[in-house]
Amino acid sequence: MSMISPREVLKQIASALPEECRGSVIIIGSLAAGYHYFRDDPESVVQTKDVDCMLSPYIEAVHTGKAVAERLFREKWRFHKNPEWDKPGTSDTPLEKLPLVRLDPPEGAEWFLELMASPPDTGGNGKQLFRLETNQGHFALCSFGYLALVQEKPALTEYGVHVARPEMMALANLLHHPFIREERMSGPIEDRSIKRSNKDLGRVLAIAYLATAKDPDALLDWADVWAEALHACFGNKFSALCSRAGDGLRQLLGSAVDMEEAAYTCAYGLLRSHRPTVEQLEIAGKRLVQDALDPLKTMGKK
Repeated sequence: MSMISPREVLKQIASALPEECRGSVIIIGSLAAGYHYFRDDPESVVQTKDVDCMLSPYIEAVHTGKAVAERLFREKWRFHKNPEWDKPGTSDTPLEKLPLVRLDPPEGAEWFLELMASPPDTGGNGKQLFRLETNQGHFALCSFGYLALVQEKPALTEYGVHVARPEMMALANLLHHPFIREERMSGPIEDRSIKRSNKDLGRVLAIAYLATAKDPDALLDWADVWAEALHACFGNKFSALCSRAGDGLRQLLGSAVDMEEAAYTCAYGLLRSHRPTVEQLEIAGKRLVQDALDPLKTMGKK
């Protein structure tokens, strides 16, 4: 994993993208949250192995993905090899066997860029794959339903690309993990195998921690913002989603073992420059429940 400056990496990515495609790219994940909270602090870094770029809207995602991927190949970005995939697929490769669009920057960093697609509809959380044909081979664009939320009013940066709002990324993760699953991440974080739920819900805690560090009252507005986004993206499921949005986080806060694991992922991720204690993250999580998730649950009952 690499320690990166959010501003510098975002600038590098934006400059490599076709100008006509920049407005269709939404940066999500650690880089987006890091840019939001650290862009004026040159000393702050985040630690990550991947930078996720979501192509939006869905109807243009495959066309845009082809243009972006081929431009990056021309700019000497390279296919990111791993034990599962050592080269792009072909027209004969089944969709589910295609490599994802993961590219290494030309100067050879420890992080890679991954292209994703915005979801084709707002019907749910299912994972979907879409074939992407390029002059270097065939790839799969991956999409997750709850990522529809990050398309809600993303912030336009000075580099011409958008970054997802932290509270929208937090809500997408909360909905994706209504309980702590035993599934582990495909690779370790530093030297530890981590539950995927703890990693993603740990990101929620990190965002809440940074938000309240910047403004102690920041979370008080989130329930209204979340409700508006849920109505826009999942109107017919609004009440059910409001009701269960915080279930996984509440379970995390009630488990010392899972909280320790979540805090570990924060220390080697978004909060690499800050290193809060488990207790500080617990406080941020409890405030998130009290200030945003409990009010959201009440809204869902009306």
